[in-house]
Amino acid sequence: MQSYLTTIAAALGAAAIALVVVEVIHRVVRRLGRRSLLMTELTDHAHRSFQLAATVLAVQLAVRFSTGYAVGTGWRQVVLHTLVLALVAAVAWLVASLLVVIEDTALARFRVDVPNNRHARRVRTQVVLLRRLTIAMIVVLAVGVMLMTFPAVRGIGAGVLTSAGVVGVVAALAAQSLLGNVFAGLQLAFSDAVRLDDVVVVEGEWGRIEELTLSYVVVQIWDDRRLILPTSYFTSKPFQNWTRTEAAVLGTAEFDLDWSIPVQAMREELRRLVESTELWDGRVCVLQVTDATGGMIKVRALVSAADAGSLWDLRCLVREHLVGWVRDHRPTALPRLRTELGDASGTLPWQWVQPRRPVRRLADPEMPDDARVFGGSDDGDARSEAFVGPEEHAESRR
Repeated sequence: MQSYLTTIAAALGAAAIALVVVEVIHRVVRRLGRRSLLMTELTDHAHRSFQLAATVLAVQLAVRFSTGYAVGTGWRQVVLHTLVLALVAAVAWLVASLLVVIEDTALARFRVDVPNNRHARRVRTQVVLLRRLTIAMIVVLAVGVMLMTFPAVRGIGAGVLTSAGVVGVVAALAAQSLLGNVFAGLQLAFSDAVRLDDVVVVEGEWGRIEELTLSYVVVQIWDDRRLILPTSYFTSKPFQNWTRTEAAVLGTAEFDLDWSIPVQAMREELRRLVESTELWDGRVCVLQVTDATGGMIKVRALVSAADAGSLWDLRCLVREHLVGWVRDHRPTALPRLRTELGDASGTLPWQWVQPRRPVRRLADPEMPDDARVFGGSDDGDARSEAFVGPEEHAESRR
């Protein structure tokens, strides 16, 4: 009984001393590291794990040196073995906390709340995935070390090694899908195909990459739904990434109108509209007739915006405004199916009449800039160059 009381008192005293020492170190580090991000992260994330590891280590040393080998051998071995398991778990937690501190400190250098954040989002994606992988490895190693402390596990090691080949094949077949997703996640992180906060279109849904793990990807759809896909989806199926190189994108609004629509007047109205809204980034404003079949023409307005959200609002604004403009100012250009009765001398607006004078068509050099997608501006010229093959480049240089 005296041995038991001595051991308990020694353990409590060692735990109290460890807690006091850790608290003193914690306060000193916090005071010295007020201007250091690394010290602040250490005090915030590694304090509890360091406290637990130091306390378990102190209790183990107290139990080991306060009891003799001849006294209470059975319970002493059980207590010491339990403390070893607790120490392994606490050290694993401490190591994981230190890795998280280092990764958070590294991530603080890369801001994602700035307009040009493509590089920062790529680094953040890679670091987050590496964090998950390292924590998983630490947990596996800790569990392995804890199992190796049992003599029975070490005794059957030879038998496990002899059957490792068969077990490995079975495990590989059983975990084929899981391992495929893990490798797909690593491939996504380091191939830069998709990053956190990228705007993508998958399965017909438009959204933002909200979370990217080793096994699945969470896409936040524009209406706040969540689309959860395995990481292997992004390595095996095509998808659209609107922010692969930059956030600025182009969008269209199409209209089916009658042949009598004055295209140039509609083009000027589109230009006046986009120049009056902050949604337009000033790059592209083009209106073209893209089709003329079935008794109607298809007019397409092509505009640009700084990001996908602004583009959506800008397309809706263009569609709403031009629909109202056609209805109020050019009602005869509304789409209709006509049946004309009478002769060519009719004067009604929907009947064909011979023009009073020949309509002057703009020659190609006079084509306005907002009527050309591939040319007419610096952005249009750059877009035209991107679709010219190497032979055509060489001929143009000659």
